[in-house]
Amino acid sequence: MNKIKYRKNLRLPAILFLSLPVLCLIFSWNGLPEPLFDAPLSTVILDRDGRLLGASIAQDEQWRFPGNAEVPGKFARAITCYEDRRFFHHPGVDPFAVLRAMWLNIRMGRIVSGASTITMQVIRLSRQGRPRTFQEKLTEMMMAFRLEAAMGKKEILGLYASYAPFGGNVVGIQSAAWRYFGRGPDKLSWAETAMLAVLPNNPALIHPGKNRKELRRKRNRLLDRMRQHGIIDALSCDLAKQEPLPPKPHPIPMLAPHLLSRIMYGGSRSQPSLTHPAASEARSRIRTTLIKNIQVRADEIIRRHHRGLSG
Repeated sequence: MNKIKYRKNLRLPAILFLSLPVLCLIFSWNGLPEPLFDAPLSTVILDRDGRLLGASIAQDEQWRFPGNAEVPGKFARAITCYEDRRFFHHPGVDPFAVLRAMWLNIRMGRIVSGASTITMQVIRLSRQGRPRTFQEKLTEMMMAFRLEAAMGKKEILGLYASYAPFGGNVVGIQSAAWRYFGRGPDKLSWAETAMLAVLPNNPALIHPGKNRKELRRKRNRLLDRMRQHGIIDALSCDLAKQEPLPPKPHPIPMLAPHLLSRIMYGGSRSQPSLTHPAASEARSRIRTTLIKNIQVRADEIIRRHHRGLSG
């Protein structure tokens, strides 16, 4: 009886889905918000070669590094394999995934699949706090078509990588790689990359500090899926599945705190300056003339001298 009632309730969604092309034409003039994301960013300082020297937490207490133009290749392949295998071929909404989700939901008599593409997830991330209703899902579809028309696939994937949640107060692949593994995302192994790829799907329930057994299971399932699709070979898959999960978060490097403070506050300790770098991604990622190796050595000399004076 419940399944019959559920099938009746799905008639309207099915009709609307078949009408999507017409609806898209009707609403195609509606532009996207500008900017799409306005969340505050962490201030990040780099040495002259682009190596991380330090970073501050964003004003909303999130570690949210400004995104890079290029998403690391391993992460791009892992996240599309896990979330949206036809990402580079659909126009923002995957009709095959929608039909499959509708069929599964009808069979199960409840919602078990939402068929959200990565593009739709980017829209959802930009509209946080909205109710999860069918009308909102339809809005996400419309805006996903519009986003695909306005941006390239790599740009959309970059937005996802920059604003997806990775558990706790960690947002974006850049800050997640540094917090969980102590290095940039382009330096991660397949196992580490796969772990990060499964986190945004349910960051409140699984992350290295919570439900580690389930996190490891999801990571290994993704590794198996990547092997099945020829992304990694069998040996790489087996070795990756043996890697442990990170035991605890790493501290963000802090090699030039005086410079970071100067950049953030412009000489004032109480309030950020009017040209606070979090106002834009360009001003939130600052390349300095410092050399990381020399800065590390200088910090060691200062600490050793301080210990001598204290003793």
